[in-house]
Amino acid sequence: MLVILFIRRLYAKLLAGWNMSCNVVLFDIDGTLLSSAGAGKAALEKSMASRFGVEKIVDGLTLSGRTDRAILHDLFRMHEIPFSETGFQTMLEGYLEHLPECLKSVQGKVLPGVDLILEKLSLDSEFQVGLLTGNLRKGAKIKLGHFGINEYFSFGGFGDFHLDRDDVAREALKEVQERFGSKIEKSNIWVIGDTPLDIRCARAIGVKVMAVATGWHGMEELRGHSPDALVENLSDADGFIKTIMS
Repeated sequence: MLVILFIRRLYAKLLAGWNMSCNVVLFDIDGTLLSSAGAGKAALEKSMASRFGVEKIVDGLTLSGRTDRAILHDLFRMHEIPFSETGFQTMLEGYLEHLPECLKSVQGKVLPGVDLILEKLSLDSEFQVGLLTGNLRKGAKIKLGHFGINEYFSFGGFGDFHLDRDDVAREALKEVQERFGSKIEKSNIWVIGDTPLDIRCARAIGVKVMAVATGWHGMEELRGHSPDALVENLSDADGFIKTIMS
C-alpha cells in the first residue's frame, strides 16, 4: 500500500505540472473519519493540569467543528488565563504529549466505510485525498496514525494558525491550487464533514460539500444547512464515489 501511495503522490506532482483537472476530496477528521471517544478532550484536560494547574475544565467548552487554536483561546478565557503565544505553545506541547496515551486509553474507532473509501480513492488516479480539519497538523498525524490511516493524506488545511474554520478551508484550497494547478475546477473539489461548520467553510471557498451524520449533528440539523449531499454514514463506498464524481 505504501508503494502505491508513493506512486500516486508522484502522479499528483506530474498532474500539477500538466495543470490537468482531477477530483479532490478533503476530509474532516473527528466525527467524519473516526471517533476518538473523547481522547482529544482528555488530552486537553491533562495539559491544563500539568501546564497550568487546572484540574478540571469548566463546563461549556464547545469542540464540535472548531479549530484547536479557537478551542485553546476559549480554554484560556474560561479559566482566566492571560493569553500569550508562549502560553499557547506551552499548552500545545502538553496536549500533543498526552494525546497518544489518551488515544490508547479509550475505545475509539475508524467510522463505518472509511477504510474502504480511502482504499478505493487511493487506487484511483482520478482522485487526490487531503484533509480539512480543525486539528493541529501534528495532532491530526497522531490521531490518524493511531488508527492506521495517516498514510492516505499528504496535504490539507489545519487548525494551527486559524480561529475560524473558513480560514482553514482557504488554506486547504490554496494548497490544492498550488499542487494541482490554479485552474482546477472548484466543482471537482469536495469537503466531507459532520458539522454545520464543515458545510459553511466549503461554501466560503465555493466548493461542494457532503455532510455525514456520524458526529454530534443529526440528519435533520445538517439538512437545514443545505449541503450538496447528505448521508447517515460512509458505509456505501460505491455510492460515495458516484456522488463525488457527479
